[in-house]
Amino acid sequence: MYELTFKRRARRNVARLPESVYGRMIQAIDELAENPRPRNSRKLRGKEGWRIRIGDYRAIYEIDDEAREVLVLDIGHRRDIYR
Repeated sequence: MYELTFKRRARRNVARLPESVYGRMIQAIDELAENPRPRNSRKLRGKEGWRIRIGDYRAIYEIDDEAREVLVLDIGHRRDIYR
């Protein structure tokens, strides 16, 4: 099991998600504790981190295998998240 931690920005943005996405996003993030590299995850190009996709929304996170920790950096709509 990996420990999940959130940056303040990610915690704030998850609360702003539409109801239709909120539950699925929380479930997907919780599943990262068991498998931080699920089938639908991708390594980011050009910077550190990974992303998972839930509809039009993305969660950006980093994995520390030595500390067994997943740090959720940001959550948002795909048009805004990579800026």
